[in-house]
Amino acid sequence: MDFLNALVAFLNFVVVPATAYGSQLALGALGVTLIYGILRFSNFAHGDTMAFGTMATILFTWAFQSIGISLGPLPTALLALPFGILVTGALLVGTDRLVYKFYRQQKAVPVIFVIASLGVMFVTNALVRFIIGPDDQRFADGERFIISAREFRNLTGLDEGLALRTTQGLTVVTAVIVVALLFWFLNRTRTGKSMRAFSDNEDLALLSGINPERVVMVTWLIVAALATVAGTLYGLDKSFKPFTYFQLLLPIFAAAIVGGLGSPLGAIAGGFVIAFSEVTITYAFKKVLEYLLPEALEPDGLVQLLSTDYKFAVSFAILIIVLLFKPTGLFKGKSV
Repeated sequence: MDFLNALVAFLNFVVVPATAYGSQLALGALGVTLIYGILRFSNFAHGDTMAFGTMATILFTWAFQSIGISLGPLPTALLALPFGILVTGALLVGTDRLVYKFYRQQKAVPVIFVIASLGVMFVTNALVRFIIGPDDQRFADGERFIISAREFRNLTGLDEGLALRTTQGLTVVTAVIVVALLFWFLNRTRTGKSMRAFSDNEDLALLSGINPERVVMVTWLIVAALATVAGTLYGLDKSFKPFTYFQLLLPIFAAAIVGGLGSPLGAIAGGFVIAFSEVTITYAFKKVLEYLLPEALEPDGLVQLLSTDYKFAVSFAILIIVLLFKPTGLFKGKSV
């Protein structure tokens, strides 16, 4: 019985939140890896693109709520998500026309694009703060739990309860659907195959009659969808604060690089590697060990390898290790 209680505690505080967080990072890292693989640069504005997409979704959510439209037990944000994606897509395509297209025509080196993306990052961040403010915004509604800790305890008779929030379940299901649609698009449609050909060999793709500007536009639209979905799911699961999305840039880039930049499958794997590493290393194992160890050996302290304040330091450490020893990542992406 104590073993089951320990297992439930571990699932409740490590496996479930890490799975939800890993899904969010995987979607974010997919956007980064698509831009790197097709447009050939690291987009440092991606975190703030997620913030902008989430902000747009929140504004539409509030509009729907104000006129009494909801999805019952599910968050109204799901209804607002397509509108948020459209607004973010317009922003990214517009930014490409205003900023990046000029440097593409000049055949600028990748570092110029990186510097330009830093400028876009600051502008986007300022725009989000100006429109919605710098404070926390909670916009989740509907049913809070799929199953609460109390219901789980009543069902199983265990001392420890397992709580599964609606936003966590929704995150995993949505991530699976989005990833499946993305892989279907890249592998089965003519446009998707054009994007892959352009990523593998740009010169050969141009000789084959592929329109590079169309590939670029479709890439930005897909990235807008991925960023908005990832940002909204993160905001629903936790809360929305513009600066938090700026901080998320580190674990997202770490996930993309760990998996292998330019590899969509690697981005997904990297997202879960980073998420489980962060959550496991910063979790206090005291409660789990109290169930497993005899009373005389029970720990006095939290048994925590690192404080949660250092969560992003875990991402940074993993990133450095990968860059030093395996710069192409787990799935042999492009070397950084």
